[in-house]
Amino acid sequence: MQNDGMNGRDWAILLVLSVLWGGSFFFLAVALKELPPITIMLLRVALGAVPLVILGHLRREPLPTSARIWGMFMILGLLNNALPFVLYAFAQLRIASGLASILNATTPLWGVLVAHLFTRDERATPAKIAGVLLGFGGVAVMIGTGAHRGGEAIAILMCLAATLSYAFAAVYARRFRPLGIPPLTVATGQLIGASLLLLPFSLALERPWTIAPPSPVTWAAIAGFALICTSFAYWLYFRLLASAGATNALLVTFLIPVTAILLGALVLGEALEPRHYAGMTLIALGLAAIDGRPFRRLAPKPA
Repeated sequence: MQNDGMNGRDWAILLVLSVLWGGSFFFLAVALKELPPITIMLLRVALGAVPLVILGHLRREPLPTSARIWGMFMILGLLNNALPFVLYAFAQLRIASGLASILNATTPLWGVLVAHLFTRDERATPAKIAGVLLGFGGVAVMIGTGAHRGGEAIAILMCLAATLSYAFAAVYARRFRPLGIPPLTVATGQLIGASLLLLPFSLALERPWTIAPPSPVTWAAIAGFALICTSFAYWLYFRLLASAGATNALLVTFLIPVTAILLGALVLGEALEPRHYAGMTLIALGLAAIDGRPFRRLAPKPA
């Protein structure tokens, strides 16, 4: 399986990354039992930024001092962290972590549409459009009948809004490459920007100083959320981008729901309905159509 530009190390990083990001939905579900959503995400981005700042210092990649660059970091932090993270947190108050992870896989579907509209070099092909239609057909199946129970339909729409925000963030992040800003610096800057954006909302709306001290289990979930699923995962992701490219890194979206569903079922006792698995299948087929490689592998080879 070491073709399409990926070697054994790349596949290992891909699998580890899928486990880490799949685990983030589990850690969020645990933390939500004792802490409010915005405060959880503030802790995630603020604590997650610390190791990246240290790593950047060790690699002699200092943070910029330009007000314009920091304004860009704030916009990216809003689109890639603050807004989608909070939307997912509120959504998981209503739906299982496994279902949230399935909906997270719609990010490349939005990415096709956003890139087609706002870039010149990533135009949508008929195969990609077919993949988008398949994927959103899967979302429609999941909403289906019965999604109104417990506000599930609203939670699904929140997740879709979050993945749309991720797609806009991916396009906006292209602006940093011509400026010569290293990926690690961009990741660090966006987490700091997201922290500054979330702090006043946490203080004003959730008043975290009035909350009872969380249990050690919750603090462990926050630590795993921030340090493992954010700092370490970003570092791995940028290594994968550098060695295998963005198209190969997209494959992680196929694997994330596996970890999240297993953790949700085995540890949290969550159970998904048949329509959720049917929707996941359609989304996976849509992603396969966008990526193209699974179908190329199945096509008959010329003699």
